[in-house]
Amino acid sequence: MDREKVRALLNDVASGALAPDDAFRKLRDLPVADLGFARLDLHRALRHGSPEAIFCQGKTPEQVVAIARHLARHHQNILATRADAATLDAIAASEIPHRLHPLARIAVINPVPMAGVGLIVMISAGTADLPVVEEAAVVAETMGNRVERLSDCGVAGLHRLVPHLDLLHEANAIVVVAGMEGALPSVIGGLVDRPVIGVPTSVGYGVSFGGVTALLAMLNSCAPGVSVVNIDNGYGAAVQASQINQLVAKGQ
Repeated sequence: MDREKVRALLNDVASGALAPDDAFRKLRDLPVADLGFARLDLHRALRHGSPEAIFCQGKTPEQVVAIARHLARHHQNILATRADAATLDAIAASEIPHRLHPLARIAVINPVPMAGVGLIVMISAGTADLPVVEEAAVVAETMGNRVERLSDCGVAGLHRLVPHLDLLHEANAIVVVAGMEGALPSVIGGLVDRPVIGVPTSVGYGVSFGGVTALLAMLNSCAPGVSVVNIDNGYGAAVQASQINQLVAKGQ
């Protein structure tokens, strides 16, 4: 149950349109639903502004569908992240309303269009980083943010970034996704006065160590204002960027 549903429920009780006992019955299953193999946080949207996301990796397709079906009774725009092909197929075959994003490895359960506010710019250093940047973009859009994508702007060809500097200066937050040596967030951080969120990816040759080299490079950035999330964690970067963008949008 999200904030608007609780507010509507309380308004109905206050106006006499709904008896207190009926309201209690609607709320009695909160805040946790126990499915045996999973305990679902149904109060997440009340506290955080968006419902609990389903991290699909390590779960069976059947478990993901069961979780999605239960969350769909209470929420809209539920994110199922890190969904492999078998999981996406299982969601597609279910009766649950959904929208699939195969490149991002995401399914949105009970999708409802959101008016995008503010601006978050998502930048990928290379084409190989697109799955992670697309994960971040889909998450941010589902949370109600306006998102612009810039692809293949890595340090091997910085001239590709120059035509987009005006867009970067317009953004309330910038998510920069890079593998290899992970230098791009530092470059962006030195060009703009906006929060930059670096996302290291596991893209690279041997001594990239599955993204550790990019992670350490971003953590050691000499550009102020650069924060860093975990390797390949487009979801975490999107949530942080959304929180920044939503706060700015509310203040305008």
